[in-house]
Amino acid sequence: MPQIPVESNSRLSLRIASEEKSLLVRAAALQHTHLTEFVTRTVVAEARKVIDQSERIELSERDRTHLLNLLEEPPAPNEKLMAAAFALPKHQGIFDRVE
Repeated sequence: MPQIPVESNSRLSLRIASEEKSLLVRAAALQHTHLTEFVTRTVVAEARKVIDQSERIELSERDRTHLLNLLEEPPAPNEKLMAAAFALPKHQGIFDRVE
């Protein structure tokens, strides 16, 4: 199998039981790939899945409907929100400059 050049060659060392390594070598062979490529492809896919599950919030149908209704018709600001808004520092936007 031809080697694909890698621009950055960062190394990662692992210590695993020989039975686990044998299992990985066998799986890589069944997919006709090198051990490094098999492990990298498998681990990166799993890492993406873990990150996706960690960063995504899944709402129930009721909560989704409630959120969409709030976005379409937001409630009027209460006193605390107005006080917080007025307490923010004033700064000029790029269109507010006078030159």
